[in-house]
Amino acid sequence: MKKEDRADKIAAILDEHFPNPEIPLKHKDPYTLLIAVLLSARCTDARVNIVAPRLFAIADSPEAMILLSPKEIQEIIRPCGLSPAKSRAIWQLSKDLIEKHEARVPRTLEALESLPGVGRKTASVVLAQAFQIPAFPVDTHIFRSAHRWGLSRGKTPAAVEADLKRLFPQSKWIKIHLQIIHFARRFCPARGHVRESCPICSSIFN
Repeated sequence: MKKEDRADKIAAILDEHFPNPEIPLKHKDPYTLLIAVLLSARCTDARVNIVAPRLFAIADSPEAMILLSPKEIQEIIRPCGLSPAKSRAIWQLSKDLIEKHEARVPRTLEALESLPGVGRKTASVVLAQAFQIPAFPVDTHIFRSAHRWGLSRGKTPAAVEADLKRLFPQSKWIKIHLQIIHFARRFCPARGHVRESCPICSSIFN
C-alpha cells in the first residue's frame, strides 16, 4: 500500500473513532494554553489539568504572572516535574510578552519560538489550537504512531512533521493532530500494544 493510500485509510479510521476531538489541555485563552503546553513537557495532560488551574487561579495573565516570583511559581507547578526550569521560563516569557508583544501571545512560529521555554511543538500547538493557524505539532504519540503506521521514517520530530504535512491536506492538520493523540492513547499505546486490537494497525497491516 502506498503511503498516500495508507494515509487516506488512516484518516478515515480516525474520523470514525474521533470525529470531533477535544483539546486535551484545559485553558481559556492563548496565554493559558501556552503555559499549559509548556507545563506538559514530560508530564501527563491529566496532571497538567490538575495543576494549571491552581496556577491560573492566582495568575492567568502575563501581568499577573510577573507579580509572582519564579520560586512561587515553582512551588505551585512542582507536581508537573522540571519545575525549576519551567517556572523560570513561565516568568520570563510572561515578562517578554509584556515588553515585546503588548502582553499578547504572538501569532507566528518564529515569534513564539523566541520565547523562553517554547520549542517548535509548543509553538505549533498554540498556533493550531489558539489561533486555528494550520500547523502539525509532533509530540511523542504522533512521532511513535507515524513510525508504527509506516507514514514516516523521520528520525526527528521536524522530519516526521514534514512527512505528515505532505501526506495530509493542510485543511485537516489541526484536526488530525488531535485525532492521532486521542487514538494513540486509547488504541495504540507505546507499551502493551496489541496489533489485533488496534483499528488502524489491524487494518493497514493485514
